[in-house]
Amino acid sequence: MASNTLLLFLLLCVHEGTMANQASIQEDAPCYRIEPVTLVCVVISDIVLTVAIVLITYFCASRRRRQTYNAEKVYMNVRANCKK
Repeated sequence: MASNTLLLFLLLCVHEGTMANQASIQEDAPCYRIEPVTLVCVVISDIVLTVAIVLITYFCASRRRRQTYNAEKVYMNVRANCKK
């Protein structure tokens, strides 16, 4: 119940802030203009950053998998040598 009340309070605060912001924008301030080149640069940098994160995660996971496989291989060799 307390979380529902808190959520409702936060929702009303955000709504009130949005309405106040819209009123001040409509009164006297012109809209801020974003150049198309800036927007393209932001999109491209976001794509590059996402690809870099995916590649780093893939290489770290594959290295970890390789280490686990090599450790298991050594363990199996030790067990095979003990059976002789």
